[in-house]
Amino acid sequence: MAIGLSEEHEALRESVTGWAERNIPSGVVRAAIAAENEERPVFWSGLADQGLLGLHIPEEYGGSGYGLLETAVAVEALGERVAPGPYVPTVFAGAAILASDGKAHAELLPGLADGTLTGAVALAGSITGARGEDGALTIGGVAELVLGGALADVLVLPVNTDRGEEWVVVDASAATVTPVKSLDLTRGVAKVELEAVAVPAGRVLDGLEGPGVLNLAAILFGAEAAGVASWCVNAASEYAKVRVQFGRPIGQFQGVKHKAARMLVALEQARATVWDATRAAEGKGGSEAKEITADELAYAAAIAGVVAPDAAVLCAKDAVQIFGGIGYTYEHDVHLYYRRALTLRALLGSSGEWAESVAELALNGVSRAMEVDLPDDAAALREGIRTEIAEFAKLEGKDQKRALAGAGYVMPHLARPWGRDAKPLEQVLIIQELKAAQVKLPQMIIGAWVVPSIVAYGTPEQQERFLPATLSGEMIWCQLFSEPGAGSDLAALQMKAEKVEGGWKLNGQKVWTSVAHFAEWGICIARNSSEGSKHEGITYFLVDMKGPGVTVRPLTEMTGENLFNEVFLDDVFVPDDLVVGEVGQGWKVARNTLSNERVSLSSGSGGTGSSVSDLVGLAGRLGRELTPAERQELARVVCEGHSISALGLRVTLKQLTGVEPGADASVRKLLSTSHAQHVAECAVELLGTAALIAADMKLGDAGYWNRAVLSTRAMTIYGGTTEVQLNIIGERILGLPRDPEPGK
Repeated sequence: MAIGLSEEHEALRESVTGWAERNIPSGVVRAAIAAENEERPVFWSGLADQGLLGLHIPEEYGGSGYGLLETAVAVEALGERVAPGPYVPTVFAGAAILASDGKAHAELLPGLADGTLTGAVALAGSITGARGEDGALTIGGVAELVLGGALADVLVLPVNTDRGEEWVVVDASAATVTPVKSLDLTRGVAKVELEAVAVPAGRVLDGLEGPGVLNLAAILFGAEAAGVASWCVNAASEYAKVRVQFGRPIGQFQGVKHKAARMLVALEQARATVWDATRAAEGKGGSEAKEITADELAYAAAIAGVVAPDAAVLCAKDAVQIFGGIGYTYEHDVHLYYRRALTLRALLGSSGEWAESVAELALNGVSRAMEVDLPDDAAALREGIRTEIAEFAKLEGKDQKRALAGAGYVMPHLARPWGRDAKPLEQVLIIQELKAAQVKLPQMIIGAWVVPSIVAYGTPEQQERFLPATLSGEMIWCQLFSEPGAGSDLAALQMKAEKVEGGWKLNGQKVWTSVAHFAEWGICIARNSSEGSKHEGITYFLVDMKGPGVTVRPLTEMTGENLFNEVFLDDVFVPDDLVVGEVGQGWKVARNTLSNERVSLSSGSGGTGSSVSDLVGLAGRLGRELTPAERQELARVVCEGHSISALGLRVTLKQLTGVEPGADASVRKLLSTSHAQHVAECAVELLGTAALIAADMKLGDAGYWNRAVLSTRAMTIYGGTTEVQLNIIGERILGLPRDPEPGK
């Protein structure tokens, strides 16, 4: 996917991409590089004909009347072609003028929309202005390194006046514009000098402020950075599929595969944060009142300013690495993307500067709500759900939990009678209304993974026996999958299942089994046959954890606590009626279990362990100012948490429209496991010498966070290690070659 999510945005992206492939081939880019002087590119009129210069400009001024998000979609697509010329500077100038009070709209926006005018915006300068009696300004000074300045017809400039910083528009012909040789070979920068230039009152952009201009820069440059990163990910991955070294494609080597997967993670974070900053700029996704504060917009834009340019630089330099020697040559295009990425980050200001803004806003209590904008037809459905939940709220304890389970509210996406066959919209409404009524769902723990498999593969008798009590949280389960010699390679299991009269005898050992010491039942996979592939001859059993032959030995974790266990099964009898699915086809059932972690359509971060808000709370209790280094690290963790939240919301919105979540879901899952570690590690760093205190939640902040930094180490191991998740992203999403089978 890309920055835009809707069908309309995807159609726009495909249209722009197709047009760009036809009109901006590599030869056009190379011709622009070879030209002695920068000129409007040959495709400039085509951009105007396609309406791409005025997507965000109202129809009354000659634009298409869409919004900033549509422009970001187009900017990303053109960024993938490393399009030369002043496209981004011109749409940036149009967006900045549009954000002012309107005096200059009719004069300038039509020309910027139809391509007869080009524009540029100076993000910094030393320009001063003196005000005349009629509100006009006389300005003079210098703006250094203005992107697209040499091709601009109109310049948007910051001016220091008696009223502070103001923004004006001047004709480039009134200034001395000197091209400066740029690191980006495809797009120039220029020095702008002005001496006693008269700016009429109508060209003073009242209502436009510096923070607003920077927000626009973060969004538009961030969108282009996402396009740069996208090309790098796709080009490097395609190359890794066909480049052979040591007798196999380099994409099969785990080092290359993981590098490409990390590139995709960075790209999806960039897209998600730019997307959310754009939504904030358009006033979407705020609190219940749907009002976006200036601080909230600044927060979202600053996070995009950190994440997107850094993602582009990372993806570009890693693409060079994957391409190897050919990628280091002038003839290959990858260096053009690396140059573009570096210049985008330099134009915006260092990511460290943006991170400082993130830290300042976060420490002052600013955050960004991730709420779903629901369709108008949700009201009637919501009312019915609210009425039912109000009745559940009158109940207590087991009665309430059984009522919720019986009505299908615990796992509403399941088919009736175990769920409500709820579509994504209904699931979102249920979550919202349960929260509003302060009604908590039963805690099923591992049972949440068991239920879908029994629904899909269990017999009617198994379903009636196990599902009601599991859904109400009264029956506790454990998962007997992992073995000492198998780990994440579950299909390498060795536990034997021997057929006996009336059932099966299980023998072997399982390990890392959560809550086995108090679970009543376990789901267990065991090998009933050694013939065929390693995924064949596996059967899925339901095991009575209190039955004869089951021995549970708690494993003491590094925290000193006991959550995991090793479990020994010695001649444990399992009757035939407790086999789930067909004998020998247990791998299919197990895959269902592994893929059915609880469906969550909430708008929260979806992370595990302590949250960013907990970390910010700790910072506020320290009684001291954070050092610059600490503020930078805090900001990085805040940015990561925000990107996970944005990815979660994107998954929800895709599901609401019936679109597969794609890379967003996999990336979010990967990031969520390590995010809790990063939160805890940052907290422990802030504690300083207090981190010497024992890891005990009863011992205040230090004890709590020391326990967290120990306990979260498990999060990148259980549920599929980080390395396995990177393999999955590399192979299933990027299409890189799978690891070879042993011995092949």
